Amino acid sequence: MSLIHQTFHTEGIAMLSYLIGDDATGEAAVIDPRPDPEIYLAAARHHGVAITHILETHIHADFMSGSRELAANAPGARIHVSAEGEPDYGFEHQPLRDGERLEIGDVVLTARHTPGHTPEHLSYEAAARDTPDQPWGVFTGDSLFVGSAGRPDLLGSDQARDLARQLHSTLHDYFMKLPDGVLVLPGHGAGSPCGAGIGDRKVSTIGYEKKTNEFLLHDGDEEAFVEFALEAPAAPEYFQRMKKLNLAGPEPTHGLPRVRALPPRAFRQRAEDPRAVNLIDTRSMLAFGGGHVPGALHIEAKPMLSLWAGWMLDPDKDTFLILEDDTYLEEVVRLLLRVGLTRFGGYLAGGMDAWVKAGLPMDDLPQLTVHELSAELDHEAELQLLDVRTAEEFEAGCIDGARHLFVSEVGDRAREILDPSRPVATYCGSGYRASIAASLLQRQGFGEVRNVPGSWQAWQAMHRG
Repeated sequence: MSLIHQTFHTEGIAMLSYLIGDDATGEAAVIDPRPDPEIYLAAARHHGVAITHILETHIHADFMSGSRELAANAPGARIHVSAEGEPDYGFEHQPLRDGERLEIGDVVLTARHTPGHTPEHLSYEAAARDTPDQPWGVFTGDSLFVGSAGRPDLLGSDQARDLARQLHSTLHDYFMKLPDGVLVLPGHGAGSPCGAGIGDRKVSTIGYEKKTNEFLLHDGDEEAFVEFALEAPAAPEYFQRMKKLNLAGPEPTHGLPRVRALPPRAFRQRAEDPRAVNLIDTRSMLAFGGGHVPGALHIEAKPMLSLWAGWMLDPDKDTFLILEDDTYLEEVVRLLLRVGLTRFGGYLAGGMDAWVKAGLPMDDLPQLTVHELSAELDHEAELQLLDVRTAEEFEAGCIDGARHLFVSEVGDRAREILDPSRPVATYCGSGYRASIAASLLQRQGFGEVRNVPGSWQAWQAMHRG
């Protein structure tokens, strides 16, 4: 037997999923799959195994589960989910309870109930079949991360304190009692909003976490732990929608959704009212600034597009895409699919070059360098400066005179603190979120809006000389 153990890192949502199996028997399991499953199917082919089991650690909130999609592409594979707490799943599955085991060739996976992030959460101990009570690793899902732990507030404030107490018990009565050498194989890495301050490494050990993870250093003081665990920044608004979708079970799409190409005038006709559709421009910040379709929301096609599209777009509306060029289509659709966006009205065939040649109207979004911003702040009393980072980032340091709204609040609250008749400049950490916010302000009728590329990073670098 040769153990197969492969980790898959999905950037943007900072998700970690796994293939584990035995090439002697040709069996393998996938743990917490994403909804575009070709990566697992290709890995299984590479290792010469069949995917026979699909395991979920919990009902995910930050991405659309790929279990049903993977099962549709791996005939005979069984989906295993937690029965703890009796969740009312809307799809065919095999329930697992604490202590139950799955044999995948010479690999044994033992389910352990680890509530706190969610009530039903399971972790899976991995061991050899002849020593099933001596795990070499544990797939922790969103219960224990490298340097952090899963947030307990996703089911609302009425359940948060109770879940935080359950998380304390999970960490101290289960994880802390595992041998120091057991590998910690978490469901997310750095950058995920499912936990605060997750470490950069994708794997750790129980022993290392005991010494360094602040969530494991609260020993017997449960109430102090509860207060600490509830300090996480606000969760993205789409998390509640995603949990409902994953509980019901997303319908398989049998591959990426098809998106039709639309020539410029047909595209304009179908996407003319940005309030009735999701109209997003996924080109670079500077390309969007140089000229874009009026009313378009700018979310650049980087891995983090998944997170911001989940937060900013309505899944019940058709999505219309403007791309850097047409070859970007599949990658952008894949990023949107990961957060449950499956309705597409079409994409602009030929991109903005075709739009310009068709003689259609454009807006621009001027880009203000940090040097120009500094000069304007010194001499232009009319300029309103809007910081759209998190409250924690803003409190840690900001440009003098800046007002603050987190980017997701700009659409609803901008007019509470800004005068639409005066010029506005937006900034964030790098310019990515600031460009989203600036496009939102333009769509709300703010007349003179500018974005600051480089934003806080560039501002600090300028002042360091």
